[in-house]
Amino acid sequence: MAWVYLILAGLFEMTGVMMINRFHEQKNKSSFTMMLLAFTASFLFLAIAMLDLPMGTAYAIWTGIGASGGAIIGMLLYNEPKNWKRILFIFMILGSAVGLKLVS
Repeated sequence: MAWVYLILAGLFEMTGVMMINRFHEQKNKSSFTMMLLAFTASFLFLAIAMLDLPMGTAYAIWTGIGASGGAIIGMLLYNEPKNWKRILFIFMILGSAVGLKLVS
């Protein structure tokens, strides 16, 4: 179950990053509140996951999901560059996360 919480934490981290972008576009209370809620949920689920998972592994996977997810969302929703080098490095981040899971 800890892995489910960790994945949820990563997904909320991605949502928080999207809300940062939304807040920069529309400086209103709704965007700010959604950003705070997403990051709060992210930290909460990360903390719950870390009750069973080693800190280093949990943190690395959480940041990997957030970083790669943020880059993918940027490419899909915000017209950021989609070149092969960016995609290669996203796969390297995800591969590292899978590698950490295999050795922990």
